[in-house]
Amino acid sequence: MRKLKNEELDRKSVEEYRSGKKLPLVVVLDDVRSMHNIGSVFRTSDAFLVEKILLCGITAQPPHREITKTALGATDSVEWKYYSTVLEAVNELKNQGYKILCIEQAEGSIELAEFIPQEKTKYAVVFGNEVNGVSQSAIDSCNYCLEIPQFGTKHSFNISVTAGIVLYDLSKKISR
Repeated sequence: MRKLKNEELDRKSVEEYRSGKKLPLVVVLDDVRSMHNIGSVFRTSDAFLVEKILLCGITAQPPHREITKTALGATDSVEWKYYSTVLEAVNELKNQGYKILCIEQAEGSIELAEFIPQEKTKYAVVFGNEVNGVSQSAIDSCNYCLEIPQFGTKHSFNISVTAGIVLYDLSKKISR
């Protein structure tokens, strides 16, 4: 076995990414504080061909040195837009026909592994603040609340880890 060189990975250029077909999935960041987490979500969204990222509330916006540090150029490839509130973003997505998925531990949540997306449906996935999670107003507006089961002493994952798990899972399940 031999590790592949970067030039052997057949990666898209920024232009190819922007003009190419995407997963019918939008990421919504609800008051995410850490710019390293924001950059990481950009990078993960790029890897799974996410349509765009909506940055809401206190979530910082590119360009910023701390976002760039972890995004490694993904702020150039992944389209993004800022909204003053998560409800503004969610309502616009609903008007565009998206089903809203919140990632949170909540009554009636569905385990991520058990969630089966509907064919030919566009989805938006809301990730919340590092301390308070997804806001209750976003949960009240969502179609489904998905949860990643956890078995240790901690009750949550870092948002960058959560985004990696969720986007990988949904990328396998949602038809392009």
